[in-house]
Amino acid sequence: MLQAEVVQIEPLRYTPAGIPLLSVVLRHVSEQIEAGMKRKVECEVNAVTLGDLALKGLAIGSHIQASGFLAKRSLKSTQLVMHINHIVSI
Repeated sequence: MLQAEVVQIEPLRYTPAGIPLLSVVLRHVSEQIEAGMKRKVECEVNAVTLGDLALKGLAIGSHIQASGFLAKRSLKSTQLVMHINHIVSI
């Protein structure tokens, strides 16, 4: 699960099977406790949504809570991409 701001949205495209696919970039900023100390956490995460979720109408600047899983971008890549299964606007 990740709380983040949508900072980039690629044009909607379709898989070879005709499933809608939307690629986005999410920015997460929070404060976490690590070893008893506060730590500021900032990161950008590449993410994708497929099917009806890709058609949900995400907008740049919207704040969401996304849940899903991490997977490699492709068979030969080591770069991770979040595959979003559920989105809630916050």
